[in-house]
Amino acid sequence: MSADPSFGGASPAPDLDQLFRLGYDRLYAGDFTGAVRGFQLAAVGDPANGEAWAALADACGGAGLMERTAACYRHAAMLDPTNWTWRLMLADALRQCGETDAAHAIYSVLAGERSDSAAVRLGLAHCLSARRRHDEALEEFREAVALRPNDRDAVLALAEALTVAGDALAAVELLQPLGRRHEDDATVHHALGRCWLALREPAKALSALRHARDAAEGDEAAPIERLIAALEAGEGADLSAAYVRALFDRYADRFDQDLVGKLGYAAPDLLRAAVDRVMPGAAGLRILDLGCGTGLAGVTFKPLAAHLAGVDLSPRMVEKARQRGLYDELGVGDVVEAMERAPGGWDLLVAADVLVYIGDLAPVFAAAARALPTGGRFAATVERLADGSAEEFCLGATRRYAHAEAYVRRSAEEAGFAVRLMEPCAPRREKGVPVAGLLFVVERAIR
Repeated sequence: MSADPSFGGASPAPDLDQLFRLGYDRLYAGDFTGAVRGFQLAAVGDPANGEAWAALADACGGAGLMERTAACYRHAAMLDPTNWTWRLMLADALRQCGETDAAHAIYSVLAGERSDSAAVRLGLAHCLSARRRHDEALEEFREAVALRPNDRDAVLALAEALTVAGDALAAVELLQPLGRRHEDDATVHHALGRCWLALREPAKALSALRHARDAAEGDEAAPIERLIAALEAGEGADLSAAYVRALFDRYADRFDQDLVGKLGYAAPDLLRAAVDRVMPGAAGLRILDLGCGTGLAGVTFKPLAAHLAGVDLSPRMVEKARQRGLYDELGVGDVVEAMERAPGGWDLLVAADVLVYIGDLAPVFAAAARALPTGGRFAATVERLADGSAEEFCLGATRRYAHAEAYVRRSAEEAGFAVRLMEPCAPRREKGVPVAGLLFVVERAIR
């Protein structure tokens, strides 16, 4: 891009005030082409007038001429390097032109001068996001919203960054009050609908998307209609990794206190007792704690382990587990993927109150079969679907799955497991009432 924008064909005009009035009249009337002509004449008439170049940049921006916009702001900033606003507008224009590195450099200088500028923080965040530095971008988006909590664009950008980071629950919490303030803003309600979709809340997603469709104008409605059609066709009814990760990240700090103290969480102890019955005297085992959370099951199974590993979708939960100092290995990720990374590498897989966040158990049992050698065991709890139910599993009002005993048994056997123990249990309480659960220990049969 040339540092000295030249538009050619313009002749100096003697009355600069008249040219400025013409330019601003056209600019405020939305006639950006007319505004460009007026300010261009002013800039040529007085090339050292930074205001003329900045006004010309505004007009070019309105006309969609982003490269010219950046060039004009660069010229204005060269004439007056102390003008903070012109430098900010130059950074914005460069970013919109895709010159992310140049924009980031200017934003960084501006942030050093005014760290409390929401506009600078937002620009930095967009640059960092474009450079795939997502964690740093998320922090800058947070700063921008903290500085300007009612800024629609900043809130929308933070919500998008949170959803990308797997915390769509936090994005929803941001967007709901924004939606109440902007009832007729299709963009806001479209974003809210996509967040509910990421959380696999189809009814809530449909409500937000229909609201967005009704407020949309022109081409804005087409992508909204496509999402609505997909949801009405029955897609998006399952739980997502984003929902589970966000839920437990936000719950990590009080997880142990609530789960053990308030909910009477007993799944790890029940599983340990069951494993002791099936594998009396077991020791020196390679154990993988699936959905390890803060490590409550790790505490229970550590005495049996020569090597204890854990995996969980929630980074904050994993960090809490790491603080216990029990695990030889910890990772953030999906439990099925974790099992598939080490074929035949484990003697015992433990899933304490984890499968309640998974509907179809076939992929879980298939991965478990690959992760265990012949004779290896898989011990887990599920919530138990009432006898006589026509469904194999279903998602309840608490956003947890319940599974039919016959379905669990068949899924295990089809994956090559022999059922060594399967019995009712109460893994925790819900509103003071024991939850109907099912405990099983299955053994990998001969391959």
